[in-house]
Amino acid sequence: MPPRRPASTTIRVLAPTAPRRRPSPAEAADPVDSLAPTPSVPPAAGSVAPPAVVSAPAVVPPPAVVAAPGGGAVPAAAPTPASAPIPAPVPSAPPLRRPSAGPIPVAGSAPLASSRSGGLHPLSDGARNAALHAYDARVKAAFDRIVPVLQKISALQHESDFINQAQAVAEAELGYSLPLPILERAWVTQLDMRTLFAWCVFETYEQTSAAFYEQDPLGACPGSPATEEFDAFLLSCGFHLLDVTPCADGRLAHAIAFALRLPYSSVRRRPHAGALFDVENTVNRWVKTEHSRYREGRPNPAHADTRYLKVVLYHFSSRDPAHEGCAAHGSDDAAAAACGLQRLNDFQEAVENSFCCGASVDLLLLGIDTDTDALRVHVPGLDGTTRLDRWLDAEEVYQATRDLSAQEAWQRLEAIVQEAAASTPDPGMVQLIARLMANNFSQIDYVRQYHQDCHYADAGHAERFIGVGIGFKEIHLRNLTYFAYMDTVEEGAADLDVGVKIFRGLNVSRGLPVPVVVRFDYHGKVPGARERAIRHAQRVQAAIEERYRELYSQGLLHALLTVRDQDRHVPAEAVGSTISFATEGGH
Repeated sequence: MPPRRPASTTIRVLAPTAPRRRPSPAEAADPVDSLAPTPSVPPAAGSVAPPAVVSAPAVVPPPAVVAAPGGGAVPAAAPTPASAPIPAPVPSAPPLRRPSAGPIPVAGSAPLASSRSGGLHPLSDGARNAALHAYDARVKAAFDRIVPVLQKISALQHESDFINQAQAVAEAELGYSLPLPILERAWVTQLDMRTLFAWCVFETYEQTSAAFYEQDPLGACPGSPATEEFDAFLLSCGFHLLDVTPCADGRLAHAIAFALRLPYSSVRRRPHAGALFDVENTVNRWVKTEHSRYREGRPNPAHADTRYLKVVLYHFSSRDPAHEGCAAHGSDDAAAAACGLQRLNDFQEAVENSFCCGASVDLLLLGIDTDTDALRVHVPGLDGTTRLDRWLDAEEVYQATRDLSAQEAWQRLEAIVQEAAASTPDPGMVQLIARLMANNFSQIDYVRQYHQDCHYADAGHAERFIGVGIGFKEIHLRNLTYFAYMDTVEEGAADLDVGVKIFRGLNVSRGLPVPVVVRFDYHGKVPGARERAIRHAQRVQAAIEERYRELYSQGLLHALLTVRDQDRHVPAEAVGSTISFATEGGH
């Protein structure tokens, strides 16, 4: 059987009990022949070529259009017959530099006029865009009000009725009261603005977490119609779990719910700096998934012919590629993609070498432009091959299909994805990628609707706090949180150091502290799990205080400790903080 991916220059002996899970193209001729595109020579990386129809036999009726989660029309998934027109691949264009953006529209403002004629893409969901924008603006406005309100309160600290005035301002503009011990000491010393700022950030985070679980603003909680529909679709594509590792950069925190438009409950998300996930930990999560299939038949029985799909999502900048790309890779797009693919291959090889009975996983490499949210998809072939020099650019596919009807656009999109595959296309992977691309068209329109010049004004970092630990299922907004996924500070030091470096520029340079939310989820059904999670958080807090002793001693770093029962749909619970208030004592 031919190898599933290109041979490495280093020969490694694979375990004889780990055969490839899927057949080679030659062995799978029957199901694939109907999807095989006309052979063509792949373009050079970065070359620009408009999509062209290679052949145009008799037209086959387009697939029916079905309702998409959250509204909008997405044609029903169905393989494109061989008789359908097959466009040539749409390669990526060279990075572009665009002029500086103007201000972001405030919450409740009307969408900006589209920069192109004809309105939204036929596969876009304008109503969903409006709902997502309202949620994003509401949450970020709550964090961004903190500094102006504290500036206003600072100007009042020498008034005779300072405490009452300060609380009135806070309740009216922030929605909560401020801690009295800080306000009561203002007449003796200057108002402790650093502690007050951190306290407000933590209070706002707690309110955001509570609202997420209580109101389900994304409409994607476990058991929701959107979640059930996507889970069924994923299984129909031949995958029983979607495990995505985006970069920990806050500009990708919205990747699942916004850029890919996927129900968060259907996706296992583990952000890491540079999207460089831990192979051993990921193998352990694969084992748990397969064990659940074997013991519980969840999400499907172990004998079902489906695969675990691991995805890496790296990022780049079209406006300033040399400075605003991935910091973990020195803003080198090629290095980010190559390292992501290497980590994926290492994970696949670890599974195949360690387990028998055809154990394997499927891989998908994605990129995203943090200025426009347009996807870059390295479409793999049926044999698992992924090419770094060949990808689909969502912006170009968007342009190639924007003037068609929804049904025609879907057919054209499927054909383009098939043609872009690194080898003979996999029908299930084609269906999934076509859906991801169609979803991303909505996000491209979202950026064009609500941000001037078709890109984000905040091209760089603008996170509001650092999230450390394991969890944060409720964070799905761009530039809200920098993630540092870890069990211990020692193993996650590189990720955390990057986050602290970012906040030295964002906050410390202005005299404001670095707000860190430590989070560990636990299984409430396991005796003592909550107490162990709390102790875990306390150890991480102590390690953070020690590692960044200079910042902590100056009041320029504060932490909030939280835990959450992941067996229930409940908000995070605050269990400690570096902010403490002395209690009144006696003799």
